[in-house]
Amino acid sequence: MPRYCFLLRVRPDRVAEYRERHRAVWPDMLRALRDSGWRNYSLHLRESDGLLVGYVEADDLAAAQAAMAATGVNARWQAAMAPFFDGARPDETFQVLDEVFHLEDQLSEVETV
Repeated sequence: MPRYCFLLRVRPDRVAEYRERHRAVWPDMLRALRDSGWRNYSLHLRESDGLLVGYVEADDLAAAQAAMAATGVNARWQAAMAPFFDGARPDETFQVLDEVFHLEDQLSEVETV
């Protein structure tokens, strides 16, 4: 299963409210994410400056993003969350990081030798 990690930045003056909004994400948004192929999805937020790190597993991230973009609930969620970010929509502009190490992958390689 491909793993993806990405970065965004929440406006520092909105960090507390951003955290609060994610304590109870809309049920239809949760189902849309699942149905669009987002799995094991989590967000991690640094309080001091709003650095947001996301992690998701998906067979194809671009396809999962496109499936979400086609849902009405995503449009409503992105509109509601836009004030927490500067600039473009976060679901369209997050920066995907390259994975450089994964423990289980390397363990499986050395244990088969």
